Amino acid sequence: MTDAQPHGFGPLDFQLVLLRRMADHQPGLVEDARRDLGVSATRMREANRRWQAMTRSPRSRGAAARYRSVLGEPEAVARRRVGDLECEARLWPVPLWPTLRFEVLAGPGGVVWNEWLVRAPGEPGPVLETVADLRPWSCTVEEASRAFPPARPREGGAPGRWEVELGVGVGVGSGAGSGAGGVVVGEFCWGLLQGVRGV
Repeated sequence: MTDAQPHGFGPLDFQLVLLRRMADHQPGLVEDARRDLGVSATRMREANRRWQAMTRSPRSRGAAARYRSVLGEPEAVARRRVGDLECEARLWPVPLWPTLRFEVLAGPGGVVWNEWLVRAPGEPGPVLETVADLRPWSCTVEEASRAFPPARPREGGAPGRWEVELGVGVGVGSGAGSGAGGVVVGEFCWGLLQGVRGV
């Protein structure tokens, strides 16, 4: 395991930033992932410290430019419409989660509207039919919301965190649509499910 750090801040460091926030929810999974990356807990904390310093610096470049400088050129760029506005979706691979991509939605002038993990184009999503299928790191906000309507977003409490009320009385695989039955709250970090709790 190494604590050696390059002069710059690159994709490995960015993955450590994602993990650091997720450690509040899933410390065991984060510990396993950190070992897979071959880095120490100290290195992960330092990567997060440096990221926070970059985002808060008065000389900081905009969020869109910062992601490009850290992650390189996007793997894919697509135009999307959100309401009456057109935005640009930029996707980067994340080696820790090969079937996911880190997506940054940038609006006019390059202003970042959203930043989170999504399923990579062409990759099959998970089968989500019951609450038991909502396992940590198994699905994204979009996938859970689609599988368990009606989905209602709630305040996440911190940057990079989302909470979504999910109707789990009936799953998609058995004719969901009415949202009849119980409700659970899915807790997401950077768009990836960290766990659920009952309401």
